[in-house]
Amino acid sequence: MSIVTKSIVNADAEARYLSPGELDRIKAFVTSGERRLRVAQILTDSRERIVKQAGDQLFQKRPDVVSPGGNAYGEEMTATCLRDLDYYLRLVSYGVVSGDVTPIEEIGIVGVAEMYKSLGTPIEAVAEGVRCMKSAATALMSPEDAGEAAPYFDYVIGAMG
Repeated sequence: MSIVTKSIVNADAEARYLSPGELDRIKAFVTSGERRLRVAQILTDSRERIVKQAGDQLFQKRPDVVSPGGNAYGEEMTATCLRDLDYYLRLVSYGVVSGDVTPIEEIGIVGVAEMYKSLGTPIEAVAEGVRCMKSAATALMSPEDAGEAAPYFDYVIGAMG
């Protein structure tokens, strides 16, 4: 839910006009819209590069996941791992566009730790893959744009902890 929607829902629940603070937050949200869209465009346009670089970094840092018996061992399982990273990158882009973590929560973070645990996948390795994506993605951005994107990657990483 965007800051605009949240503010309106909260004000309406209390049968009041938007407060000056709410209006300031909405103004900041609108003003940052161009930057958020630019960041989402970079993530979208560079997704294959970001996921590949992150996968390469992850497999160097965690060779256990691509070794025999590892969760990403073999071509098919490696592709599944990269598919999951791509999924989290997409969620990050949704968060960036909306300026809120709600889409990340509602679409795909709730229960993720339990799911990976049930599959025998080390959640720390998945979180490390997202850290690697953050590094690869923010390297493609200006410092201001990287600062916009970073909290959404951090949110996904934190949700896996």
